[in-house]
Amino acid sequence: MGAVVTSSGRISAARFPGSTPTTPPFTRDELVALDDALTDGTERALVRFSVYIGELGDDAVAGAGAILPSVPEHEHAVLIAVSPNTREVAVVSGAHVADRVNDRVCGLGITAAIASFKANQLIDGVIAAIRVITSAVAPI
Repeated sequence: MGAVVTSSGRISAARFPGSTPTTPPFTRDELVALDDALTDGTERALVRFSVYIGELGDDAVAGAGAILPSVPEHEHAVLIAVSPNTREVAVVSGAHVADRVNDRVCGLGITAAIASFKANQLIDGVIAAIRVITSAVAPI
């Protein structure tokens, strides 16, 4: 039916009754857990967390960097980008938070995600990355 970006930056979508995808990629519980982690991480770290799952191209970091400007509040954002087909993950941060979410912090997030990814737990890996980055972000 349609979709809209809410004032918080989330995408809210509606479908006609009965038009549910036949093979949704994630369960409702996984999506709720991810939403909770995104909300908690954003509020505690004072950075805007976003997640991208899809193709990143030949260079995962460059692909994530190209996607970053399209996320809400990209200057204050941390993007966790995962390419399931190539099994790559990249974490990039916006210009206004790059000093707080530096390469070391991004690396910690990637390390936290990899264990769950190896167990084929994509959402658990993303949530682990959000939590570790939230804990490691330098205070304002």
